[in-house]
Amino acid sequence: MLEILYHDEHLVAINKPSGLLVHRSLIDRHETRFAIQLTRDQIGQKVYPVHRLDKPTSGVLLFALDSDTARLINAQFTAGQVQKTYQAIARGFVPDNGVIDHPLREQLDALADADADTDKDAQTALTHYRRLQAFEVPFAVDRHPTSRYSLAELCPKTGRKHQLRRHMKHISHHLIGDTTHGNGKHNRFFREQFGSSRLLLHATQLCLKHPHNHENLLIQAKFPADFDEVVRLLLPFQQ
Repeated sequence: MLEILYHDEHLVAINKPSGLLVHRSLIDRHETRFAIQLTRDQIGQKVYPVHRLDKPTSGVLLFALDSDTARLINAQFTAGQVQKTYQAIARGFVPDNGVIDHPLREQLDALADADADTDKDAQTALTHYRRLQAFEVPFAVDRHPTSRYSLAELCPKTGRKHQLRRHMKHISHHLIGDTTHGNGKHNRFFREQFGSSRLLLHATQLCLKHPHNHENLLIQAKFPADFDEVVRLLLPFQQ
């Protein structure tokens, strides 16, 4: 059963597990379980996706329950009126706070985006971040005798594909468990030392205006057990 975070006559939000696709994709044709179908079957009602989370990312995933609500929510996302907050484990000591203003070229998949324009200019991409905790573990993963990591809060102000993962790579604070944009040595260390093979990126909250009563709506998702366990194992090394 999926964890239902919010449910009324217009909206439903779930805490999506890592490894679950939002919908069918040519990229993962072998997959048989999808958040859309699981949510629909669990509440007994058709759902309409209004945003997405990457397959390895966990956390708040919102659906509309009718096409009019979906249109209104999509308009908020397009206008940049929805505030998205994530937490992640990154390599190194992430600075106390900052802004990554780094345009990103659209990432195309050979199958899913076969007909897309390959000559588009890089798009504006903006991410705010702050370090929540810092850890230094007594293991040599790279060239140093110890290894440093951070629990960071990430707030994307734009919605580019893999934005957080690409932006954190850009500032050399790769996200742990990111097999596409991350650092293999540190990913392997977390698998072997902490038993974690997932992307350590979790959508902790979504803040928006309810499309019908116009009240502020804050939807939050706690860490799943596997993410929470990694943080627990890092705590003895907190700086």
